[in-house]
Amino acid sequence: MIRRLLVLLLTVPAVVAPASAAVAGTSGVQGLLPFPSDRFTVADRGSPTGRRVHFTAGQLPANVAGVPIDPAEWNRQDGFSPGTPILVDAPGLAAGIAPVTDIGRSLAPRSPILLIDTRTGQRTPYWAEYDAHATTDPLLIIRPAVALHEATRYLVVVRAPRVHLAWTFTVASEQSLTGRALRMRDDAFARLGRRSPGFTVTQVTDYTPAQDARIARQVTGTVTVPSYLTGAGGPGTRLNNGPDGLPTASGTLAADFVCSIPRSASAAQPAHLSLYGHGLLGSPTEINAGNVKDMAQAYDFMFCATSWIGLAAADVPYVASVWSDLSRFPSVPDRLQQSFLNFLFLGRVMTAPGGFASSPAFRDPAGRSLLDRAGGLHYDGNSQGGINGGALTAIAQDWTRSVLGVPAMNYSTLLQRSVDFAPFQQLMDQSYPDRTDQQVIFALIQMLWDRGEADGYAQHLTRDPLPGTPAHQVLMHVAFGDHQVSPAAAQVEARTIGARIHQPA
Repeated sequence: MIRRLLVLLLTVPAVVAPASAAVAGTSGVQGLLPFPSDRFTVADRGSPTGRRVHFTAGQLPANVAGVPIDPAEWNRQDGFSPGTPILVDAPGLAAGIAPVTDIGRSLAPRSPILLIDTRTGQRTPYWAEYDAHATTDPLLIIRPAVALHEATRYLVVVRAPRVHLAWTFTVASEQSLTGRALRMRDDAFARLGRRSPGFTVTQVTDYTPAQDARIARQVTGTVTVPSYLTGAGGPGTRLNNGPDGLPTASGTLAADFVCSIPRSASAAQPAHLSLYGHGLLGSPTEINAGNVKDMAQAYDFMFCATSWIGLAAADVPYVASVWSDLSRFPSVPDRLQQSFLNFLFLGRVMTAPGGFASSPAFRDPAGRSLLDRAGGLHYDGNSQGGINGGALTAIAQDWTRSVLGVPAMNYSTLLQRSVDFAPFQQLMDQSYPDRTDQQVIFALIQMLWDRGEADGYAQHLTRDPLPGTPAHQVLMHVAFGDHQVSPAAAQVEARTIGARIHQPA
């Protein structure tokens, strides 16, 4: 059957839906289901996939004010997310679909759902679930259990009692997913050369053992980073794209930093160096958390953190406003990509001659350096720092080892599985109350979010590194029964990067 379907689809331009031409949701997204689909693309010989996403004006979900999502930024993509939820109105499959607790069932010969790589003919594992938030007519959501291959066309077959569907969609290319961040990185570091970025120390706080038994000194300040954002680069700004559609420098910005020097560091035993990525809508001061201080003191690490602009504390009002008008969403992944560069520049200041090691703030009273520059740089992040840290590590040139704490990838899977999303769900319910609309929205925002989180980069994290980038070794430190970052999504990332369970735990 699979071979016959592949032969058929290679002769048909976009979609085959023999029994479902009129099948769609019952909400404002009539005509968008099943999703994603090559029906929403056009031919583009200039793109790596040969396709270009093409949503028409007014086609995407509208808020209660009647304003549809502006498709302009989505239409720059050459395909859909490698972690896309696959949405279809297919009632009556509950008894046969592969649940998240038995993904192996998705590859069974008589599985009612097939997800097939048309390039190889191989089936892809997945799990499927009906929208648990819907009160009536829930959508079937098919979630790939491993990242789908870039620039590849996939066939979906759904064999349901009331609906038989077969259609294709194309996954975005490596260039579409990572090209903007790589352009910023390569351009910024070409300008920098072998120099250290400029930095300013704004405060040095020394602690007595009675005040802090683990941290001897905390240093705060800013690093000067090329800005690829419009205006002043604050919440709501966008990437400053040039004529080629890729970001171009627009000036500089001052990226904040906080560094903690452990009490164990000395001139004789200088501190190892590690960046630290904070959690959801947080700030660099998360390095003051007890577990981070314990790590710093026990293993002699100086952690330095900067803000995940786009999803940092200062972004909370803007992020809240996004759920009232999803046309505002593109600013979030745009600023996240700038935050990658901010982290990379902070890392370079930590290790380069003329960087932190040249400042009295990072020396002992005798003027001797407290930093082990020769030992190299590392990355450690938790929660959001683990999620975004996967993307950051995939483009990092100055380190090869990272710890991703309580990590995962793919926010479209994570959001409604997280207790942290509850207040934003309330905002979404007010502006986009239809549950079918909401699931389409999660699929849409994942297409852009891929640019700023691990889902768009994981295939290059530990193997097949991106251009000009070393391969990386990654430890995923996954929580058991996590109610903030779903372990199911962490497992998808683990399969994608080739991670194995370390024993004993």
